[in-house]
Amino acid sequence: MSMDTRRHPIAVLTLLSTLATLTACATSSAPASSAAKASKTTEVPAAASTSTAYPSTYVVPSSAPTLIRGATVLTGTGERLDGADVLLSDGKIAAIGRNLELPAGGKLVDGQGKWVTPGLIDVHSHLGVYASPGVEAHSDGNEATAPSTPQVWAEHSIWPQDPGFEAALEGGITTLHVLPGSANLFGGRSVTVKNVPSVTYQGMKFPAAPHGLKMACGENPKRVYGNRRVLPSTRMGNVAGWRAQWIEAQEYMREQKNYETRRAAGEKNPMLRPPKRDLRLETLSAVLRGEINVQHHCYRADEMAIVLDMAKEFSYKVTAFHHATEAYKISNLLAENNVCAAVWADWWGFKMESYDAIPENMVLVDAAPGGCAIVHSDSSEGIQRLNQEAAKGIAYARRMGREIAPEHAIKWVTTNAAKALSIQDRTGSIEPGKMADVVVWNGNPFSVYAQAQVVFVDGVVRFDRAAQSGIPHSDFLLGQPAAQGVLQ
Repeated sequence: MSMDTRRHPIAVLTLLSTLATLTACATSSAPASSAAKASKTTEVPAAASTSTAYPSTYVVPSSAPTLIRGATVLTGTGERLDGADVLLSDGKIAAIGRNLELPAGGKLVDGQGKWVTPGLIDVHSHLGVYASPGVEAHSDGNEATAPSTPQVWAEHSIWPQDPGFEAALEGGITTLHVLPGSANLFGGRSVTVKNVPSVTYQGMKFPAAPHGLKMACGENPKRVYGNRRVLPSTRMGNVAGWRAQWIEAQEYMREQKNYETRRAAGEKNPMLRPPKRDLRLETLSAVLRGEINVQHHCYRADEMAIVLDMAKEFSYKVTAFHHATEAYKISNLLAENNVCAAVWADWWGFKMESYDAIPENMVLVDAAPGGCAIVHSDSSEGIQRLNQEAAKGIAYARRMGREIAPEHAIKWVTTNAAKALSIQDRTGSIEPGKMADVVVWNGNPFSVYAQAQVVFVDGVVRFDRAAQSGIPHSDFLLGQPAAQGVLQ
Protein backbone atom coordinates (compact mmCIF):
# COMPACT_ATOMS: atom_id res chain seq x y z
CA MET A 1 0.00 0.00 0.00
CA SER A 2 1.52 3.31 -1.05
CA MET A 3 1.08 6.44 0.99
CA ASP A 4 2.17 10.04 1.23
CA THR A 5 4.13 10.07 4.47
CA ARG A 6 3.95 13.82 4.68
CA ARG A 7 0.13 13.76 4.68
CA HIS A 8 -0.21 10.70 6.91
CA PRO A 9 2.73 10.78 9.32
CA ILE A 10 1.13 8.49 11.86
CA ALA A 11 0.87 5.74 9.26
CA VAL A 12 4.67 5.65 9.16
CA LEU A 13 4.86 4.89 12.87
CA THR A 14 2.08 2.33 12.74
CA LEU A 15 3.95 0.47 10.00
CA LEU A 16 6.81 0.06 12.45
CA SER A 17 4.50 -1.85 14.77
CA THR A 18 3.27 -4.40 12.21
CA LEU A 19 5.57 -7.22 13.22
CA ALA A 20 4.97 -6.56 16.89
CA THR A 21 1.21 -6.67 16.37
CA LEU A 22 1.34 -9.86 14.34
CA THR A 23 3.22 -11.50 17.20
CA ALA A 24 0.58 -10.35 19.68
CA CYS A 25 -0.91 -13.80 19.27
CA ALA A 26 2.50 -15.33 19.78
CA THR A 27 5.14 -15.47 22.42
CA SER A 28 7.61 -14.24 24.95
CA SER A 29 10.60 -16.17 26.21
CA ALA A 30 10.02 -15.45 29.89
CA PRO A 31 10.36 -18.44 32.25
CA ALA A 32 7.21 -20.30 33.17
CA SER A 33 5.61 -20.33 36.60
CA SER A 34 2.41 -21.81 37.92
CA ALA A 35 -0.90 -20.00 37.61
CA ALA A 36 -1.32 -20.37 41.34
CA LYS A 37 1.90 -18.44 42.00
CA ALA A 38 0.94 -15.76 39.53
CA SER A 39 -2.47 -15.32 41.12
CA LYS A 40 -1.95 -13.59 44.48
CA THR A 41 -4.56 -13.87 47.20
CA THR A 42 -5.50 -11.49 49.99
CA GLU A 43 -7.81 -11.77 52.98
CA VAL A 44 -10.84 -9.93 51.62
CA PRO A 45 -14.32 -11.17 50.75
CA ALA A 46 -14.47 -13.28 47.60
CA ALA A 47 -17.72 -11.53 46.81
CA ALA A 48 -15.91 -8.26 46.14
CA SER A 49 -16.92 -7.17 42.66
CA THR A 50 -14.58 -6.03 39.92
CA SER A 51 -17.41 -4.81 37.70
CA THR A 52 -16.92 -1.27 39.00
CA ALA A 53 -13.16 -1.38 39.51
CA TYR A 54 -11.12 0.98 37.33
CA PRO A 55 -14.30 2.68 36.11
CA SER A 56 -14.69 4.58 32.90
CA THR A 57 -14.20 8.33 33.25
CA TYR A 58 -15.31 9.02 29.69
CA VAL A 59 -17.86 11.82 29.49
CA VAL A 60 -19.63 12.75 26.27
CA PRO A 61 -18.56 16.32 25.41
CA SER A 62 -21.21 18.85 24.54
CA SER A 63 -21.62 19.61 20.85
CA ALA A 64 -23.93 21.52 18.57
CA PRO A 65 -26.62 19.57 16.71
CA THR A 66 -25.44 18.32 13.32
CA LEU A 67 -27.59 17.56 10.30
CA ILE A 68 -26.12 15.40 7.54
CA ARG A 69 -28.32 16.11 4.52
CA GLY A 70 -29.01 14.13 1.34
CA ALA A 71 -26.64 11.18 1.78
CA THR A 72 -26.85 7.47 1.04
CA VAL A 73 -27.28 5.96 4.49
CA LEU A 74 -26.46 2.37 5.43
CA THR A 75 -28.19 2.06 8.78
CA GLY A 76 -26.57 -1.20 9.92
CA THR A 77 -30.01 -2.77 10.28
CA GLY A 78 -30.10 -4.01 6.69
CA GLU A 79 -31.60 -0.82 5.25
CA ARG A 80 -30.22 1.52 2.62
CA LEU A 81 -31.75 4.98 2.44
CA ASP A 82 -30.92 7.13 -0.57
CA GLY A 83 -31.07 10.91 -0.31
CA ALA A 84 -31.63 10.70 3.43
CA ASP A 85 -30.84 12.99 6.34
CA VAL A 86 -29.32 12.05 9.70
CA LEU A 87 -29.69 14.37 12.69
CA LEU A 88 -27.21 14.13 15.57
CA SER A 89 -28.06 15.87 18.82
CA ASP A 90 -26.85 15.64 22.43
CA GLY A 91 -24.48 12.83 21.55
CA LYS A 92 -27.28 10.66 20.14
CA ILE A 93 -28.84 9.92 16.80
CA ALA A 94 -31.97 12.04 16.98
CA ALA A 95 -33.65 11.22 13.66
CA ILE A 96 -33.24 9.62 10.25
CA GLY A 97 -35.42 10.56 7.29
CA ARG A 98 -35.85 13.16 4.60
CA ASN A 99 -36.34 16.91 4.77
CA LEU A 100 -35.34 17.05 8.43
CA GLU A 101 -35.00 20.51 9.91
CA LEU A 102 -31.68 21.87 11.14
CA PRO A 103 -32.08 23.04 14.74
CA ALA A 104 -31.11 26.59 15.60
CA GLY A 105 -27.38 26.86 16.11
CA GLY A 106 -26.81 23.53 14.42
CA LYS A 107 -24.22 22.59 11.82
CA LEU A 108 -25.02 21.35 8.34
CA VAL A 109 -22.99 18.69 6.55
CA ASP A 110 -23.64 18.35 2.83
CA GLY A 111 -24.17 14.64 2.18
CA GLN A 112 -24.73 14.90 -1.57
CA GLY A 113 -22.73 12.13 -3.25
CA LYS A 114 -21.55 10.84 0.12
CA TRP A 115 -22.38 7.70 2.09
CA VAL A 116 -23.06 7.52 5.82
CA THR A 117 -22.54 4.46 8.00
CA PRO A 118 -22.38 3.66 11.70
CA GLY A 119 -18.91 4.03 13.15
CA LEU A 120 -16.86 0.92 12.45
CA ILE A 121 -16.08 -1.47 15.30
CA ASP A 122 -12.99 -3.68 15.43
CA VAL A 123 -13.55 -6.58 17.83
CA HIS A 124 -9.94 -7.76 17.76
CA SER A 125 -7.28 -5.13 18.30
CA HIS A 126 -3.99 -4.90 20.16
CA LEU A 127 -3.64 -1.14 19.86
CA GLY A 128 -2.27 0.32 23.05
CA VAL A 129 -0.89 -2.99 24.32
CA TYR A 130 1.39 -3.41 21.29
CA ALA A 131 1.79 0.27 20.60
CA SER A 132 3.59 2.15 17.85
CA PRO A 133 6.50 2.37 17.39
CA GLY A 134 6.90 -1.40 17.61
CA VAL A 135 9.73 -1.69 20.12
CA GLU A 136 10.26 -4.17 22.96
CA ALA A 137 9.32 -1.55 25.54
CA HIS A 138 5.81 -1.45 24.01
CA SER A 139 5.32 -5.23 24.08
CA ASP A 140 2.66 -5.43 26.79
CA GLY A 141 0.08 -7.79 25.33
CA ASN A 142 1.17 -11.29 26.41
CA GLU A 143 1.79 -12.14 30.06
CA ALA A 144 3.61 -15.27 28.89
CA THR A 145 4.96 -16.21 32.30
CA ALA A 146 2.32 -18.82 33.11
CA PRO A 147 0.03 -20.97 30.93
CA SER A 148 -3.08 -19.31 32.34
CA THR A 149 -3.36 -15.68 33.43
CA PRO A 150 -7.07 -14.78 33.64
CA GLN A 151 -6.15 -12.41 36.48
CA VAL A 152 -4.47 -9.88 34.15
CA TRP A 153 -6.43 -7.13 32.43
CA ALA A 154 -5.44 -5.82 29.00
CA GLU A 155 -6.59 -2.35 29.96
CA HIS A 156 -3.77 -2.11 32.49
CA SER A 157 -1.32 -2.28 29.59
CA ILE A 158 -3.03 0.21 27.28
CA TRP A 159 -0.93 3.22 26.34
CA PRO A 160 -3.47 5.85 25.29
CA GLN A 161 -0.83 7.81 23.36
CA ASP A 162 -0.42 5.01 20.80
CA PRO A 163 -0.53 6.79 17.40
CA GLY A 164 -2.34 3.74 16.07
CA PHE A 165 -5.58 4.97 17.62
CA GLU A 166 -5.52 8.08 15.48
CA ALA A 167 -4.64 6.09 12.37
CA ALA A 168 -7.62 3.82 13.06
CA LEU A 169 -9.88 6.84 13.52
CA GLU A 170 -8.93 8.05 10.05
CA GLY A 171 -10.25 4.72 8.78
CA GLY A 172 -13.63 5.21 10.46
CA ILE A 173 -13.03 3.15 13.62
CA THR A 174 -15.03 4.60 16.51
CA THR A 175 -14.99 1.62 18.90
CA LEU A 176 -12.49 -1.18 19.37
CA HIS A 177 -11.98 -4.17 21.61
CA VAL A 178 -8.45 -4.49 22.97
CA LEU A 179 -7.37 -8.01 23.92
CA PRO A 180 -4.32 -9.66 25.44
CA GLY A 181 -2.30 -11.88 23.10
CA SER A 182 -2.85 -15.61 22.69
CA ALA A 183 0.22 -17.23 24.22
CA ASN A 184 -1.87 -18.50 27.13
CA LEU A 185 -4.87 -20.79 27.59
CA PHE A 186 -6.53 -17.95 29.48
CA GLY A 187 -4.86 -14.72 28.39
CA GLY A 188 -6.73 -12.28 30.62
CA ARG A 189 -9.55 -9.77 30.43
CA SER A 190 -10.17 -7.71 27.31
CA VAL A 191 -11.77 -4.27 27.21
CA THR A 192 -13.90 -2.16 24.88
CA VAL A 193 -12.83 1.45 24.32
CA LYS A 194 -14.14 4.48 22.48
CA ASN A 195 -11.65 5.83 19.95
CA VAL A 196 -11.19 9.22 21.58
CA PRO A 197 -8.03 11.04 22.69
CA SER A 198 -7.25 10.68 26.38
CA VAL A 199 -4.32 10.80 28.76
CA THR A 200 -5.68 7.76 30.63
CA TYR A 201 -7.27 4.60 29.34
CA GLN A 202 -10.15 5.17 31.75
CA GLY A 203 -10.96 8.23 29.65
CA MET A 204 -11.42 5.91 26.63
CA LYS A 205 -13.17 3.03 28.35
CA PHE A 206 -16.64 2.34 26.92
CA PRO A 207 -19.03 2.98 29.83
CA ALA A 208 -20.59 -0.18 31.26
CA ALA A 209 -19.37 -2.43 28.45
CA PRO A 210 -18.68 -5.93 29.84
CA HIS A 211 -15.19 -7.31 29.93
CA GLY A 212 -14.17 -10.16 27.69
CA LEU A 213 -11.97 -13.13 28.58
CA LYS A 214 -9.36 -13.96 25.99
CA MET A 215 -8.86 -17.71 25.57
CA ALA A 216 -6.65 -19.46 23.03
CA CYS A 217 -6.84 -22.81 21.26
CA GLY A 218 -4.30 -24.73 19.32
CA GLU A 219 -0.73 -24.07 18.43
CA ASN A 220 0.17 -21.01 20.47
CA PRO A 221 -0.23 -22.25 24.07
CA LYS A 222 1.14 -25.72 23.34
CA ARG A 223 4.14 -24.29 21.52
CA VAL A 224 4.98 -21.62 24.09
CA TYR A 225 4.76 -23.88 27.12
CA GLY A 226 5.58 -27.20 25.49
CA ASN A 227 8.97 -25.75 24.62
CA ARG A 228 9.46 -25.17 28.35
CA ARG A 229 8.30 -28.68 29.27
CA VAL A 230 5.24 -27.24 30.98
CA LEU A 231 1.61 -28.22 30.42
CA PRO A 232 0.20 -27.75 27.83
CA SER A 233 2.41 -29.26 25.17
CA THR A 234 -0.47 -30.84 23.23
CA ARG A 235 -4.02 -29.99 22.26
CA MET A 236 -5.31 -32.48 24.84
CA GLY A 237 -3.21 -30.57 27.37
CA ASN A 238 -4.94 -27.37 26.31
CA VAL A 239 -8.38 -28.83 27.03
CA ALA A 240 -7.26 -30.39 30.32
CA GLY A 241 -5.84 -27.04 31.41
CA TRP A 242 -9.11 -25.22 30.74
CA ARG A 243 -11.27 -27.87 32.39
CA ALA A 244 -9.18 -28.03 35.55
CA GLN A 245 -9.52 -24.31 36.07
CA TRP A 246 -13.25 -24.22 35.33
CA ILE A 247 -13.58 -26.84 38.08
CA GLU A 248 -11.56 -24.63 40.42
CA ALA A 249 -13.84 -21.71 39.59
CA GLN A 250 -16.94 -23.76 40.34
CA GLU A 251 -15.51 -24.71 43.74
CA TYR A 252 -14.61 -21.08 44.42
CA MET A 253 -18.21 -20.10 43.71
CA ARG A 254 -19.53 -22.85 46.00
CA GLU A 255 -17.29 -21.67 48.84
CA GLN A 256 -18.43 -18.12 48.31
CA LYS A 257 -22.10 -19.10 48.24
CA ASN A 258 -21.69 -21.23 51.36
CA TYR A 259 -20.15 -18.32 53.24
CA GLU A 260 -22.85 -15.91 52.12
CA THR A 261 -25.62 -18.37 53.05
CA ARG A 262 -24.25 -18.95 56.53
CA ARG A 263 -23.70 -15.24 57.07
CA ALA A 264 -27.23 -14.39 55.89
CA ALA A 265 -28.59 -16.98 58.33
CA GLY A 266 -26.96 -15.04 61.18
CA GLU A 267 -24.35 -17.64 62.08
CA LYS A 268 -22.16 -16.31 64.91
CA ASN A 269 -19.27 -18.76 64.53
CA PRO A 270 -16.07 -16.72 65.05
CA MET A 271 -14.33 -19.06 62.62
CA LEU A 272 -16.71 -18.07 59.81
CA ARG A 273 -14.59 -16.14 57.38
CA PRO A 274 -14.99 -15.27 53.72
CA PRO A 275 -12.94 -17.21 51.17
CA LYS A 276 -9.72 -15.51 50.24
CA ARG A 277 -10.08 -13.32 47.18
CA ASP A 278 -8.35 -14.78 44.12
CA LEU A 279 -8.12 -12.62 41.01
CA ARG A 280 -7.66 -15.59 38.70
CA LEU A 281 -10.75 -17.42 39.94
CA GLU A 282 -12.68 -14.19 40.25
CA THR A 283 -12.43 -13.69 36.48
CA LEU A 284 -13.35 -17.29 35.69
CA SER A 285 -16.29 -17.18 38.10
CA ALA A 286 -17.57 -14.02 36.44
CA VAL A 287 -17.59 -15.91 33.12
CA LEU A 288 -19.61 -18.73 34.70
CA ARG A 289 -22.07 -16.16 36.05
CA GLY A 290 -22.47 -14.67 32.56
CA GLU A 291 -20.86 -11.33 33.47
CA ILE A 292 -17.85 -11.62 31.13
CA ASN A 293 -17.94 -12.52 27.45
CA VAL A 294 -15.63 -15.26 26.15
CA GLN A 295 -13.59 -14.14 23.15
CA HIS A 296 -11.87 -17.33 22.01
CA HIS A 297 -8.88 -17.41 19.62
CA CYS A 298 -9.40 -20.63 17.65
CA TYR A 299 -8.63 -21.64 14.06
CA ARG A 300 -9.69 -25.25 13.45
CA ALA A 301 -13.27 -26.43 13.18
CA ASP A 302 -12.71 -29.52 15.31
CA GLU A 303 -11.28 -27.45 18.16
CA MET A 304 -14.14 -24.97 18.04
CA ALA A 305 -16.57 -27.89 18.34
CA ILE A 306 -14.66 -29.17 21.40
CA VAL A 307 -14.84 -25.73 23.00
CA LEU A 308 -18.59 -25.57 22.43
CA ASP A 309 -18.98 -28.90 24.22
CA MET A 310 -16.77 -27.65 27.05
CA ALA A 311 -18.95 -24.55 27.35
CA LYS A 312 -21.96 -26.81 27.79
CA GLU A 313 -20.11 -28.92 30.36
CA PHE A 314 -19.45 -25.86 32.52
CA SER A 315 -22.55 -23.85 31.57
CA TYR A 316 -20.95 -20.77 30.07
CA LYS A 317 -21.36 -18.99 26.74
CA VAL A 318 -18.80 -18.52 23.98
CA THR A 319 -19.53 -15.10 22.51
CA ALA A 320 -17.20 -15.28 19.51
CA PHE A 321 -14.44 -17.33 17.98
CA HIS A 322 -11.64 -15.12 16.69
CA HIS A 323 -9.64 -15.81 13.51
CA ALA A 324 -11.73 -18.98 12.99
CA THR A 325 -10.23 -19.80 9.59
CA GLU A 326 -12.23 -23.05 9.43
CA ALA A 327 -15.51 -21.58 10.66
CA TYR A 328 -17.03 -22.29 7.24
CA LYS A 329 -16.93 -26.02 8.05
CA ILE A 330 -19.20 -25.60 11.08
CA SER A 331 -21.14 -22.46 10.15
CA ASN A 332 -24.49 -24.05 11.04
CA LEU A 333 -23.16 -25.28 14.39
CA LEU A 334 -21.98 -21.78 15.24
CA ALA A 335 -25.31 -20.27 14.25
CA GLU A 336 -27.23 -22.86 16.29
CA ASN A 337 -25.18 -21.90 19.34
CA ASN A 338 -25.50 -18.15 18.65
CA VAL A 339 -21.73 -17.78 18.36
CA CYS A 340 -20.14 -15.17 16.11
CA ALA A 341 -17.03 -15.76 14.01
CA ALA A 342 -14.64 -12.81 13.83
CA VAL A 343 -12.42 -13.48 10.85
CA TRP A 344 -9.94 -11.98 8.43
CA ALA A 345 -10.96 -11.52 4.83
CA ASP A 346 -8.21 -13.70 3.42
CA TRP A 347 -5.22 -14.20 5.73
CA TRP A 348 -4.15 -17.83 5.69
CA GLY A 349 -1.24 -20.29 5.61
CA PHE A 350 1.09 -18.60 8.10
CA LYS A 351 0.93 -21.69 10.36
CA MET A 352 -0.54 -25.16 10.04
CA GLU A 353 -3.80 -24.43 11.84
CA SER A 354 -4.49 -21.60 9.37
CA TYR A 355 -3.66 -23.70 6.31
CA ASP A 356 -7.16 -24.91 5.40
CA ALA A 357 -8.65 -21.43 5.16
CA ILE A 358 -10.69 -20.24 2.19
CA PRO A 359 -11.45 -16.64 1.19
CA GLU A 360 -15.19 -17.41 1.20
CA ASN A 361 -15.02 -18.16 4.94
CA MET A 362 -16.91 -15.09 6.15
CA VAL A 363 -19.47 -15.43 3.37
CA LEU A 364 -20.34 -19.00 4.36
CA VAL A 365 -20.55 -18.08 8.04
CA ASP A 366 -22.88 -15.25 7.05
CA ALA A 367 -24.99 -17.53 4.83
CA ALA A 368 -25.91 -19.94 7.64
CA PRO A 369 -29.40 -19.22 9.04
CA GLY A 370 -28.77 -16.93 12.00
CA GLY A 371 -25.06 -16.72 11.20
CA CYS A 372 -22.99 -13.91 12.70
CA ALA A 373 -19.96 -12.98 10.59
CA ILE A 374 -17.56 -10.23 11.67
CA VAL A 375 -14.49 -8.83 9.95
CA HIS A 376 -11.69 -8.06 12.40
CA SER A 377 -8.16 -6.74 11.95
CA ASP A 378 -5.73 -8.09 14.58
CA SER A 379 -3.41 -5.60 12.92
CA SER A 380 -2.37 -1.98 13.39
CA GLU A 381 -2.46 -1.64 9.60
CA GLY A 382 -5.59 -3.64 8.80
CA ILE A 383 -7.64 -1.62 11.27
CA GLN A 384 -7.04 1.43 9.06
CA ARG A 385 -8.95 -0.17 6.17
CA LEU A 386 -11.46 -2.49 7.82
CA ASN A 387 -14.08 -1.32 5.31
CA GLN A 388 -11.94 -2.66 2.45
CA GLU A 389 -11.42 -5.96 4.24
CA ALA A 390 -15.20 -6.29 4.35
CA ALA A 391 -15.32 -5.32 0.67
CA LYS A 392 -13.21 -8.37 -0.11
CA GLY A 393 -16.02 -10.47 1.31
CA ILE A 394 -18.44 -8.94 -1.19
CA ALA A 395 -16.02 -9.76 -4.00
CA TYR A 396 -15.45 -13.34 -2.86
CA ALA A 397 -19.21 -13.84 -2.52
CA ARG A 398 -19.73 -12.59 -6.08
CA ARG A 399 -17.09 -15.03 -7.30
CA MET A 400 -19.12 -17.89 -5.82
CA GLY A 401 -22.36 -16.58 -7.31
CA ARG A 402 -23.78 -14.75 -4.31
CA GLU A 403 -24.54 -11.04 -4.38
CA ILE A 404 -24.23 -9.22 -1.07
CA ALA A 405 -25.60 -5.69 -0.92
CA PRO A 406 -23.68 -2.94 0.88
CA GLU A 407 -26.50 -2.54 3.39
CA HIS A 408 -25.94 -6.13 4.46
CA ALA A 409 -22.13 -6.20 4.36
CA ILE A 410 -21.87 -3.18 6.63
CA LYS A 411 -23.16 -5.37 9.46
CA TRP A 412 -19.86 -7.28 9.42
CA VAL A 413 -18.05 -4.25 10.82
CA THR A 414 -20.86 -2.60 12.80
CA THR A 415 -23.98 -4.39 14.05
CA ASN A 416 -22.53 -7.89 14.36
CA ALA A 417 -19.39 -6.52 15.98
CA ALA A 418 -21.48 -4.64 18.52
CA LYS A 419 -23.37 -7.84 19.27
CA ALA A 420 -20.14 -9.70 20.03
CA LEU A 421 -19.23 -7.00 22.54
CA SER A 422 -22.72 -6.79 24.10
CA ILE A 423 -23.07 -3.10 23.21
CA GLN A 424 -25.57 -3.49 20.37
CA ASP A 425 -28.26 -1.69 22.35
CA ARG A 426 -26.14 1.48 22.38
CA THR A 427 -24.08 1.57 19.19
CA GLY A 428 -23.42 -0.28 15.93
CA SER A 429 -26.38 1.03 13.93
CA ILE A 430 -27.95 4.32 12.93
CA GLU A 431 -31.17 4.31 14.92
CA PRO A 432 -32.78 7.02 17.06
CA GLY A 433 -31.50 7.00 20.61
CA LYS A 434 -28.22 5.25 19.89
CA MET A 435 -24.79 6.82 20.27
CA ALA A 436 -24.00 9.20 17.45
CA ASP A 437 -21.01 7.18 16.27
CA VAL A 438 -21.18 7.96 12.56
CA VAL A 439 -18.86 8.09 9.55
CA VAL A 440 -19.34 10.22 6.44
CA TRP A 441 -17.54 8.63 3.47
CA ASN A 442 -16.62 10.23 0.15
CA GLY A 443 -18.55 7.46 -1.61
CA ASN A 444 -19.36 3.78 -1.32
CA PRO A 445 -17.34 2.60 1.71
CA PHE A 446 -16.65 -0.70 -0.05
CA SER A 447 -14.78 0.96 -2.88
CA VAL A 448 -10.98 0.86 -2.98
CA TYR A 449 -11.19 4.64 -3.34
CA ALA A 450 -13.28 5.10 -0.18
CA GLN A 451 -12.06 7.53 2.45
CA ALA A 452 -13.64 8.54 5.72
CA GLN A 453 -14.29 12.27 5.37
CA VAL A 454 -15.77 13.05 8.79
CA VAL A 455 -15.87 10.79 11.84
CA PHE A 456 -18.23 11.49 14.74
CA VAL A 457 -17.97 9.84 18.14
CA ASP A 458 -21.00 10.60 20.29
CA GLY A 459 -21.86 13.43 17.93
CA VAL A 460 -18.46 15.13 18.28
CA VAL A 461 -16.23 15.52 15.24
CA ARG A 462 -13.11 13.51 16.06
CA PHE A 463 -11.69 13.52 12.53
CA ASP A 464 -12.28 15.82 9.59
CA ARG A 465 -10.17 15.13 6.52
CA ALA A 466 -10.77 18.65 5.22
CA ALA A 467 -9.46 20.21 8.43
CA GLN A 468 -6.77 17.84 9.68
CA SER A 469 -4.66 20.68 11.04
CA GLY A 470 -7.38 21.37 13.58
CA ILE A 471 -7.40 17.82 14.94
CA PRO A 472 -4.98 17.35 17.86
CA HIS A 473 -2.35 14.63 17.66
CA SER A 474 -1.42 12.44 20.60
CA ASP A 475 1.13 13.87 23.03
CA PHE A 476 3.64 11.34 21.73
CA LEU A 477 3.49 12.78 18.21
CA LEU A 478 3.83 16.40 19.25
CA GLY A 479 7.30 17.54 18.28
CA GLN A 480 8.07 14.37 16.35
CA PRO A 481 9.54 14.95 12.87
CA ALA A 482 6.86 12.69 11.34
CA ALA A 483 4.14 14.87 12.81
CA GLN A 484 5.74 17.94 11.30
CA GLY A 485 5.58 16.46 7.82
CA VAL A 486 9.34 16.45 7.24
CA LEU A 487 9.93 12.70 7.31
CA GLN A 488 11.08 11.65 3.85
